Amino acid sequence: MNKAPHNELLGKSPEFEALLRSLDIAAATDVTLILTGESGTGKELLARYVHENSRRSTEAFIAINCAALPEGLAESELFGHAKGAFTGATTENPGRISQAEGGTLFLDEVGEMSLDIQAKLLRFLESGEFQPVGSVKQRHANVRLVAATNADLCKKVDDGSFREDLYYRLNIIPFHVPPLRERTGDIRLLIPQITQRLATAYGLTAPNYSEGAMKYLASYAWPGNIRELRNLCERMLILFSGKEIHEGNLPQEIRHQQTRRWTFDLPDSGIKLDQLERELLQQALEKSQGNQSKAARILGLSRYAFMYRLKKYQLQ
Repeated sequence: MNKAPHNELLGKSPEFEALLRSLDIAAATDVTLILTGESGTGKELLARYVHENSRRSTEAFIAINCAALPEGLAESELFGHAKGAFTGATTENPGRISQAEGGTLFLDEVGEMSLDIQAKLLRFLESGEFQPVGSVKQRHANVRLVAATNADLCKKVDDGSFREDLYYRLNIIPFHVPPLRERTGDIRLLIPQITQRLATAYGLTAPNYSEGAMKYLASYAWPGNIRELRNLCERMLILFSGKEIHEGNLPQEIRHQQTRRWTFDLPDSGIKLDQLERELLQQALEKSQGNQSKAARILGLSRYAFMYRLKKYQLQ
């Protein structure tokens, strides 16, 4: 099979290349797989990568964002509907599954599906059959499913908002997409490459980044991941086309993030550690309304360590 990496996939970090190698193996099969990871890490691009490197690459790739589906239309969008199935259904809608026939269906934010839709999706995964809204006939589709989520599906199973049987059906081969902050060395690679692509698209001259600015960018946590990085590159291109970008030109949140080394700043006047610990224990008890187990979790302590401190400060 000839590899056809998607032209938007960039990165040479060991973490990212290891993920691509694993996806290459999975792409050669028709197995259902799920991509997990934070928002903005490029899960849809990786789903397309799987499709383009599979034997289904000449067929359709259909993507659907489950979180954006209106509650009343989700079933119709996914499974289709017959003409006259409901008010406003003036024509037949084949649905996304039918549109993906022979190809790949990508379900983004799959954890946001209602329990009713989850049950019907499970039936489709197990039998390949589905029933459009308002139709008495079952239909069959040959579709490879790739799902993605930034939610903790195990927690959703525990709280009853996600079906356990569907979870195990989707979780045959899970792939964790690393956040940008864990992709060693990729920031320095991605910024000039993304900037140059954007410069070509806009017809502008790409700016250069000083070493000082690059150090700030390389140490930033990038909570929005690749999406946030691309937005920054676009902003810097528009504002500083053909110029050199220095640390003072960077957004305040990036400069501020880089200079913070601690989650707590010790005041110059100092503190009384025992007093601070006592007050933190009291605040945790207040926030948990006296629930000691919950208060211990708030402070990141075991119940034993928490009880020991309560006795130490005579708070019991």
